[in-house]
Amino acid sequence: MARQVFLFDQPERFVAGTVGQPGERQFFLQARDGARVVSVALEKQQVQALAERVDALLDEVVRRTGGEAPVPATAPLGSEDLDPLEPPVTEEFRVGAMALGWNGDTELVIIEAHAVVEDDDVEVPDLEEDPDDGPTLLRVRLTGAQARAFAKRAASVVSAGRPPCPFCNQPLEPTGHICPRANGYRR
Repeated sequence: MARQVFLFDQPERFVAGTVGQPGERQFFLQARDGARVVSVALEKQQVQALAERVDALLDEVVRRTGGEAPVPATAPLGSEDLDPLEPPVTEEFRVGAMALGWNGDTELVIIEAHAVVEDDDVEVPDLEEDPDDGPTLLRVRLTGAQARAFAKRAASVVSAGRPPCPFCNQPLEPTGHICPRANGYRR
C-alpha cells in the first residue's frame, strides 16, 4: 500500500484537543488549512511530551541564534486558540511515533506524526524524508509563533483533565479513589 502524507505548511490552525469527559478523553492533533481538516489520535502522554519538546526546541533555537531567529520567548498575545476541535473529528490514523525539528533555512518548526506500524519491516523515516513504503504521516511546518501557541494550548489541554492525587499522583475521580499510599482507604 502506498504511503499517505498529509502535509500542512503554516496551516491556518494546528492544535491539540480532546473529545469526551475527563477520564474518558481521546486526544487528537488537528490541522486545518481552508476546507481541508486532518485529525490524528494519540495518547495524553504524547501530547504532553510534544508540548514540552516544542518549547524546549524553540528555547534552544533562541539560545543558539542569540535571539536572531524569529521565535518569540512566549506565545504571542492574542494567539490563544480556545475553540474546540473542528467537527466532525474523524481519526485518520493513530500516532505511533513523532519527530520534531527546526529547519534553519526556512526558519520553521517541523512536527511529524507517524502512524502505528504493525509490520516490523516498515521503518519510520528520518525527519522530512519521504520514502514510498513508510508509515502514513502528518507533517506540519510552523513558524516560531505558531509553535509557541501550539505548545501553550497542548499543555493546557493536558492539564485540564482530572487532578492528580497528592499522595499517589494517580488521577482523582469525582467520587474519590482508593489510594495505594493510604492502605486502601478512600481519599
